[in-house]
Amino acid sequence: MSKKLPIVAIVGRANVGKSSLFNAILERKEAIVAREAGTTRDSITAKASWKEQDFWLVDTAGIKDAEDEFEFTIQEQILQAADSADVIWVVVEADIPITEEDRRVAKLALKSRKPVFLVINKADKVKKPDFALFERLGIKPMIATTTTQNKGIDDLLDRIISVIPKASFAEADDRLRIAILGRPNVGKSLLFNTLAKKQQAIVADKAGTTRDVNRTAVKYAGREIELLDTAGIRRSGKIEVGIERFSVIRAIAAIEQADVCLMLMDANELNVALDQKIAGMIKEAGKGLILVVSKWDAVEGKDAFTRDELAPRIKHSYDFVPWAPLIFTSSITGHNVTQLFELAQQIDEQRHKRIATPELNRWLKIVTDKHPPAGLKNRAPKLNYMVQETDNPTPAFKIFGSHSLFVHWSYRRYLERNLRESYGFEGTPIQIWFIEKHVTHKHGVSPTKADNSALQRHIKDKKARIAGDNDDKPAQTSNPY
Repeated sequence: MSKKLPIVAIVGRANVGKSSLFNAILERKEAIVAREAGTTRDSITAKASWKEQDFWLVDTAGIKDAEDEFEFTIQEQILQAADSADVIWVVVEADIPITEEDRRVAKLALKSRKPVFLVINKADKVKKPDFALFERLGIKPMIATTTTQNKGIDDLLDRIISVIPKASFAEADDRLRIAILGRPNVGKSLLFNTLAKKQQAIVADKAGTTRDVNRTAVKYAGREIELLDTAGIRRSGKIEVGIERFSVIRAIAAIEQADVCLMLMDANELNVALDQKIAGMIKEAGKGLILVVSKWDAVEGKDAFTRDELAPRIKHSYDFVPWAPLIFTSSITGHNVTQLFELAQQIDEQRHKRIATPELNRWLKIVTDKHPPAGLKNRAPKLNYMVQETDNPTPAFKIFGSHSLFVHWSYRRYLERNLRESYGFEGTPIQIWFIEKHVTHKHGVSPTKADNSALQRHIKDKKARIAGDNDDKPAQTSNPY
């Protein structure tokens, strides 16, 4: 089973305020949760949440006049957004009359038959937005927003969660879905074809549900595996006109559909920042990950020594996913290609591993006795008991206790490292949540699925009390770290 989050794409001509809208939503501390994946990830895409509903928010490049390629650019961008996104926001300016570009964007967005919203941005530049002027675009509902004053943002988000599908689980089946991702020309399609041809029996060949994700179903070791091949992801500044502008949307769609992702990097061009960004996106989505060095046959003077020398350097560049296995492959010679299926199946088994609650609590007592969590005087965190979520496709654990607000991020890393040493979980991210026991019911509230308003209010009140208690103390005592 795999969880699929809906995708909301922001489109429009240049300078209408798409990026400002994107940032205004993600910076709303009281309700929005946005975690950027990877250390080098730019601001084009992020995971957001509003009133229990999670979704991907994608900020697209502005549509500009591209001379004779203008019509092609408009059509391809909107069609790609329609294919991959669940909802489209068409953004216009409140103080600018409708332009020909606005009309074309609106027409193609409506043609997609996806839910389309008209966002009349920069409403602070007019006394009162005249909705009648924008009715000619044929898009409803229309919402006026002001990103500088954060007006209309709540209304926009309330409207959006009423139409996007709830994060859902795919129908249960035993099929393992593997997505192949990476930059252009790193060997994704060649690996896709090699994997399909090497196996015992091809079950089905078919085009994907979107124009960008090619699929084939194969059988390996008695299990059906679906391969997803995606177009290359380019760095934002290098994106060409046309469909490449939506490469990130296509990547997100493939990642969300997959159980395990192969992140390809060219053996002749290692340690590229964009490769790290893609790995971060996969981690953020909670999917299994294999770091694949492709084109190993093209490396001059390659031998075991070279590989053993390179592997630690590569792993150092991906220290934010230390649990991801690294493998060197060649689609030309077939070197280690079949092993990708074996690794993917092993990772899938790790993702479905379940640990009994009594065993988890014995482990928790051992690691906390060995190294208790630090905290303020009289406010040291106390971790009482621990359970594993049974309905989450990513291994996820809830730890209940008191003063969990003060658990430092390094202690979370300590727990994760020891959890992996004891139980494995190779190749997959794991999630650890700290929950205040006295503000939840017996079995707690999952931060990924439930309304945490009570918990957030409790934390906010506690911070305020702590600040008051420390008004007459030296500044450094207010932060134990």
